[in-house]
Amino acid sequence: MPRPDSLSLREARRVAIAAQGFPNGFPNTPPDADPVEARHARRLIGRLGLVQIDSVNVLVRSHYLPLFSRLGPYEAALLDRLAYGGKRRSLFEYWGHEASLIPVEQQPLFRWRMARAERGEGIYGELARFAAERRPYIDSVLAEVAARGPLGASELSEAGRGAGGWWGWSDGKRAVEFLFWAGLVTTAGRRGFERLYDLPERVLPSAVLDTPTPEEAEAQRALLRIAARAHGVATERDLRDYHRLEVADARLRIAELVEAGDLIPVTVEGWERTAYVTPDLRIPRKAPARALLSPFDSLIWERQRTERLFGARIRLEIYTPAHKREHGYYVLPFLMDERIAARVDLKSDRKASNLLVQAAHTEPHASHETVAAHLAAELRRLSGWLGLERVTMTGGGDLAPALATELQQAGAG
Repeated sequence: MPRPDSLSLREARRVAIAAQGFPNGFPNTPPDADPVEARHARRLIGRLGLVQIDSVNVLVRSHYLPLFSRLGPYEAALLDRLAYGGKRRSLFEYWGHEASLIPVEQQPLFRWRMARAERGEGIYGELARFAAERRPYIDSVLAEVAARGPLGASELSEAGRGAGGWWGWSDGKRAVEFLFWAGLVTTAGRRGFERLYDLPERVLPSAVLDTPTPEEAEAQRALLRIAARAHGVATERDLRDYHRLEVADARLRIAELVEAGDLIPVTVEGWERTAYVTPDLRIPRKAPARALLSPFDSLIWERQRTERLFGARIRLEIYTPAHKREHGYYVLPFLMDERIAARVDLKSDRKASNLLVQAAHTEPHASHETVAAHLAAELRRLSGWLGLERVTMTGGGDLAPALATELQQAGAG
């Protein structure tokens, strides 16, 4: 079959959904199916390339949700074992797309970023200045981690005091974060959500550490290939955003990949810029996945791409003042039948064993009744996975009445 040089918008959506590992149909594992195992999670994260970590725990920490969205209910501790299970771990933490869990075999592909960070490049300006001005102190922190690790930043003998607030890091925290960026320490585990830092040679598999370091250009091309497979179809901006590559680097590497035949330029209906696909592109005949998406799900990371694909303008509203929020605080888009059909503001009331739906809104193209029925079923699955007994509609939004009715009829809330 000849490879297409253009895609309709519907075809692009199907390609994107399938590339992100959503099954062709209702995605959740049925109760009588085999349980989700480590091999399933490894295969999925290998396909995605990475999973973003976020600290917000109003529902469940974000990095647990992509596996649920695609594989269905699974033991959340499975992901912890893959990430922090000693030298046999399958994942490691690093700055991929923000802080991320990444397959360990990809660690060599980020060494160029680590080397740049050690030179003070490609990191936050304040952290770069701190590293330049306080290098003896940073060296002493590295020596202490080597002698006493794994350690949290607060356990350093000269940790210093934080200034309060989100970025009010202590000197100790600045030092270990610089070392983390530079690849001189890594995450051995977590205490709650606090990182415990240790030397890579005590944390990562020897086979990974012994892998030769690729040249910068080679590593960047490899990361762009991963991004292209995970996207299915993507513009230059989309591809570089996946691993947060610099514009100049990404443009050079994409041109090289096109010349080598590893990326194929295509046009997409309604898109102003050229898109790229891999040579083995397959266009699914349908992609009717149904799933609640974390606000940090890789399907919707790049907000402009999300709007181009789904016609949905999605913005993270956590940091928006309450009176300016449109859809709520911790809002999960609901993917249904190849479209984003609704958004729900969710909260886990663990003490009362209740999944609270604080707001529910449909997208303009969607039917309240159809969306409410499917969304209610997915909310019940989510509550069961989280170990919560009920789902309760507590807030407003145009979908709230229909959703509340569906939940009540099912005895969920």
